[in-house]
Amino acid sequence: MLLRDLLRGDAQAKQVAAIVAHIAPDVLVLQDVDYDGDGLALAALSQMIAEAGHALPYAFARLPNAGIATGLDMDGNGRTGEPRDAQGYGRFAGAGGIAVLSALPIDRGGVTDFSALLWADLPGAIPPTKDGAPFPDAKAFAIQRLSSVAHWDIPLQTRDGTVFHAFTWHGTPPVFDGPEDRNGRRNHDETALWLRYLDGALSTPPPDRPFVIVGSANLDPVDGDGRPESLRALLGDPRLQDPQPRSAGGVRAAAQEGGQNATHQGDPAFDTANWPDETPRDPGNMRVSYILPSTDWRVLDSGVFWPAPNDPLHAMLGAGDSTASRHRLVWVDVALAP
Repeated sequence: MLLRDLLRGDAQAKQVAAIVAHIAPDVLVLQDVDYDGDGLALAALSQMIAEAGHALPYAFARLPNAGIATGLDMDGNGRTGEPRDAQGYGRFAGAGGIAVLSALPIDRGGVTDFSALLWADLPGAIPPTKDGAPFPDAKAFAIQRLSSVAHWDIPLQTRDGTVFHAFTWHGTPPVFDGPEDRNGRRNHDETALWLRYLDGALSTPPPDRPFVIVGSANLDPVDGDGRPESLRALLGDPRLQDPQPRSAGGVRAAAQEGGQNATHQGDPAFDTANWPDETPRDPGNMRVSYILPSTDWRVLDSGVFWPAPNDPLHAMLGAGDSTASRHRLVWVDVALAP
């Protein structure tokens, strides 16, 4: 259905393509893109972006953990075969994966894929328990992968031949569970994986720098539910830089929408997602997407594509400011430090 919609000129995809073409990134990480083994949908999306004015001829995607059936009751609700009983939430294998489009060559054979890493095998993990035993039970936890979607280290090559690495992931929402806090703990550990990788604590050693960590932690370092300790540690890691991309639109939205946004402590200029904010159960707008270059790079500029209502570019967001997506495109311009 994704391929069908793209070939029909889906309105949402066209708005996404227009925004991407406007920002014109050399490397684009897309979240929540359904995977197909032949890459036809991703190729169609790439073609749509090219027709909008920006060519990204190189592509990478693999089957995510989302939707991979386990046959077990992974969330402890007494039923099997539901989306939350997959390795990562998904109604079918490949639902809501990650895709990378690039103007720079991708070393597909050099990709390090941590997606099959068992949660139990992450050093320092904080998995859920119930009455002192693994949750939901030992059999389910024994096969539980850490990544709800994927964790990839992708080598790319700059135009002058320098190889750098992009680390990408998509954390599970730290909600929609019970007192065991399965999702909150998993979200924490999905971010912590990058800290363990950089520390050399995994079976695969980290690459020589430069690198960039880019993806969705699905967590704000200040506001909302979740366990922000590993995210705060990542943002403050001396091997990394946090450019703190910002927008005028995020500030205006928080002020106009009020609701949950009025209770937030974080600077709305850093927000990257425009979520509902009317009831106490609504999350409001938050910073959940991150681009963190290693200290090998000089950060030239950064931003969140969230134009204010009085900006002529605001119409690119679509009706309700969210036709393209509730998530805003985050960008960082970097150059290798001398």
